[in-house]
Amino acid sequence: MGVGTAIQRHWDRVDAITVLLMPLSLLYGLVVRARAIAYRIGVFKIRQWNVPVLVVGNLTVGGSGKTPLVIKLAQALQARGWRPGVVSRGYGGRVRAATVVTSGSDPATVGDEPVLIARMAQVPVVVARKRPDAVDRLLADSKVDLVLSDDGLQHWALGRNAEIALIDETLDRGNGFLLPAGPLRESRSRLSRVDLRVRRDAAPGPGEHAMYTTASVARNLLTGEEVSLSSFVGLSLIAVAGIHRPERFFTMLHEADLKAQEMAFPDHHAFVREDLSQDPGQTILMTWKDAVKCESFAQPRWWAVCQEVTISEQLVTEVEQLLRASSDGS
Repeated sequence: MGVGTAIQRHWDRVDAITVLLMPLSLLYGLVVRARAIAYRIGVFKIRQWNVPVLVVGNLTVGGSGKTPLVIKLAQALQARGWRPGVVSRGYGGRVRAATVVTSGSDPATVGDEPVLIARMAQVPVVVARKRPDAVDRLLADSKVDLVLSDDGLQHWALGRNAEIALIDETLDRGNGFLLPAGPLRESRSRLSRVDLRVRRDAAPGPGEHAMYTTASVARNLLTGEEVSLSSFVGLSLIAVAGIHRPERFFTMLHEADLKAQEMAFPDHHAFVREDLSQDPGQTILMTWKDAVKCESFAQPRWWAVCQEVTISEQLVTEVEQLLRASSDGS
């Protein structure tokens, strides 16, 4: 177990480790506030563009469902006539300069989530270590009229017209402290300053919208065949998840009455052939994000579980209203 993983186990409670890490959290908080003020008063430059930028982020470390929400918003906004493009930092990838991502890009180079976005949303995608560089490349290469940023709530150099904060159980269950004593990248008060709040897989609170994720279909990594998850009931299964909270994936399978040997890997894990069973008769179910990294050595019975995301039309309407209002006022 790595040091980071060991520390994260303490984020759901307050214990001796929390107390030991509190001085570092206080220092981290001071740095975060100082950077935000420096950008606000013009010490550091905030980049702006002639198209609206919508940032989808969260306050906690790790995945809360930002990428699935970005994909769903891109699809919904395309259906309403927008031409969105997506920028990302490309976590897990090697590139630093602005790089165009396609459905056939190598996840080891550009990151797993950008490849997934390119495939599922069918929109232009660009990654860069510095998100403003990604926006520049996106606008230079594509005729988009809207930029969606997958994460970046704390990336102040990225000018934005609207912000969405995604809320999941990590925010509610965590100890409420900033990194590294707790899971927060910013204090909870930041939620009062975003434009829209979306709660994942739970009843939304006042002023919040809901996002629900379910799964009922799996797609074969080699053939593309799609079958119902009920087809796997009673089979000997291995469940693979290299995401921030792998228990979410395993619980989803349990709710579909599937029993599997669970294999959890770190988020953005760079899968190699030796990680998984090469028995051609073994059925393996994995997340979509992991599947894009396993296709090159997949066996006949490897399947990606398709995540279905549901958001309200009202959320999409409010996003449009924010984007149009900010464009009219610019």
